[in-house]
Amino acid sequence: MYFTDRGIEELVTRRGEEEVTMTWLAERLREFVDLNPEFETPVERLATWLARLDDEDE
Repeated sequence: MYFTDRGIEELVTRRGEEEVTMTWLAERLREFVDLNPEFETPVERLATWLARLDDEDE
């Protein structure tokens, strides 16, 4: 188990029943980076990965 799995499990436990829009998620990611600028690169990579999930070329 990766260290990040704990945070993911907490997210599922606390908010697993909620539905959110991509706009809502993007706003939360921006807020997070504003508060934690040292995580700009990982958040950018996650957002790009999510945006391209359906791309067949990659």
